[in-house]
Amino acid sequence: MTTAPNRMRWRPRDIVLASVVGVMAGGLFALWNIAHVPLLEPLGALLPGFQALGHGVWLIGGLLTALVVRRPGAALYGEILAATVSALIGSQWGVITLIYGAVQGLGAELVFALFAYRLWNVVAAMVAGAGAGIAMAGLDLTLFYAGAGAEFFVIYGLSSVASGVLVAGLGSWAIERGLHRAGALRS
Repeated sequence: MTTAPNRMRWRPRDIVLASVVGVMAGGLFALWNIAHVPLLEPLGALLPGFQALGHGVWLIGGLLTALVVRRPGAALYGEILAATVSALIGSQWGVITLIYGAVQGLGAELVFALFAYRLWNVVAAMVAGAGAGIAMAGLDLTLFYAGAGAEFFVIYGLSSVASGVLVAGLGSWAIERGLHRAGALRS
């Protein structure tokens, strides 16, 4: 019987670290649940669908957890935990927040899996952000905007992916690098 390489197995330290990151991201989600409306509605008024440019904040839980822990399942775990914390604090979307956590986390997780959990650089983070953005847009457009026109679908979809790439992907990578430089991620 062969054992999985060490980089694939979760250690107790990984569980604790992923949990801390996920809970902190859930707190961020709860704040963004309140702040996003006055900040993003003007974008939607300017061009319907453009408001999704700020939705990448809700993707940070999975991406940051994966970049910090670097283990299979970390993006999914982090995003579901962050969504759970957000829902428990009082998300206006209630239980559906948990579905979003699973779908968005899976969008990022699939990308890290495609890289065989070996690539954790800025490119991998941005591509994983795009994957999470696609997952988020698909769910949003299905559940909340099913009757919208094709133009809205395209603008909303592209804005979601751009936000996933820049806010969640690049942002999470920058946060992880900052934590690493500060020594917060030393074994």
